[in-house]
Amino acid sequence: QDLARLIERKGEQYVFRLHKQRVYYLSETQLRHASSFNKEKLMSFGTMFGKFTKSGKFRLTIHCLNFIAKYAKYKVWVKANSEMSFLYGHHITKVGLGRITENTPQYAGVVVYNMNGIPLGFGIASQSTELCAK
Repeated sequence: QDLARLIERKGEQYVFRLHKQRVYYLSETQLRHASSFNKEKLMSFGTMFGKFTKSGKFRLTIHCLNFIAKYAKYKVWVKANSEMSFLYGHHITKVGLGRITENTPQYAGVVVYNMNGIPLGFGIASQSTELCAK
């Protein structure tokens, strides 16, 4: 259902395409323009959402953050003193947690925002909302 919102947007239809083990998100107009090039010569088109690893797992890239942030079900807001720590790759502790959406289950995928509402990244909630509130 959330994926359908990405594809069926107002104005123009959008699609996902696989090219060289990478998944791209682009409009049908961009797709028509890209199809005029030879596949071997084409390096990239649209926005890269993620890629498949050699073992077949799919990994999201940071390029899709703005698209995912619009439709995220679970969100986490980080206080200003923990914002840079998160951006440097560290975990968010209870002290640095500003807000969290209600009923976030443990191990759910979340989008991380700063207190001004700017998306910073995404990750996995190691604790549920109830455990964070204690």
